[in-house]
Amino acid sequence: MQKIDLTCSFLDLTLNNPTVLASGILGTSATLLERTARCGAGAVTAKSCGPEPRAGHPNPVSVDWGGGVINAIGLTNPGAEEEVHLLRESKALLAPLGVPLIASIFAPTVEQFGEVARTISQAEPDLIEVNISCPNVGDEFGTPFAGLPDTAAAVTAAVKAVTDIPISVKLAPNVPSIARIAAAVVEAGADAITAVNTMPGMVIDAEAGRPVLSNKMGGISGPALKPIALRCVAEIARTVSVPIIGTGGVNTGRDAAEMILAGATAVGVGTAVWYRGPEAFQQINDELRAFMAQEGYTHLEEMRGLAIR
Repeated sequence: MQKIDLTCSFLDLTLNNPTVLASGILGTSATLLERTARCGAGAVTAKSCGPEPRAGHPNPVSVDWGGGVINAIGLTNPGAEEEVHLLRESKALLAPLGVPLIASIFAPTVEQFGEVARTISQAEPDLIEVNISCPNVGDEFGTPFAGLPDTAAAVTAAVKAVTDIPISVKLAPNVPSIARIAAAVVEAGADAITAVNTMPGMVIDAEAGRPVLSNKMGGISGPALKPIALRCVAEIARTVSVPIIGTGGVNTGRDAAEMILAGATAVGVGTAVWYRGPEAFQQINDELRAFMAQEGYTHLEEMRGLAIR
């Protein structure tokens, strides 16, 4: 039997497998990130941090609605200065495991994105994910920075100007042309792209006559997001040549294979961990390995982008 190789080259990093813990899931402490790495994640992403501490929204903030999860956490975080300590502690625990650490940042203005990136860079994470697509931050109309090529590029340039650490810009699915926005951030200096963030939505409790979330609206993740995420990854992969972390609805090894076939280099996993805990990573990797053996693949490169050629 041929050996199935799940190792994954991402920029200058080598991942033991293509799975990446998505931001916002189990990324709030160094010990949780270490546990996730030991459970099989190829890389881990800390929860997004901003310029100042933020309490987030009151409960309920996340609900399984049947087709996935809807959440409006509200970007709860301790602020960039405190996040540096968490990242340094995490990096020390992850280094012996050979699992890269990804920091995630957000900010209410272009200038503050640069300030947060400068602060976070002190911890020397392996990659900085620039979250320009969260609906909790944006202009006066609620449009996130990922909504337009110009604003997406402006944030990317501001971050690149203050750090030598590679950056991955996290894009939104609810835009007219995600390919155009991807091209804009790559031209502005993005080293990679994370696609995609959650899809804005609402779930209503008909008996109570009100939305289930305290914030009324939130982000849809899980199985319902997968077809949207696959389309976004494919459009981005056709347009730019930088690595993509394909994220959205990856619950099984077959889902991970679909992301790679669409052009993703690595595969973000979030809601599956919400459902099953960090043990989901080993299950996804085992299923991906079994799928590859069944279909005659020995290495991820043989699959990557095959569906869009």
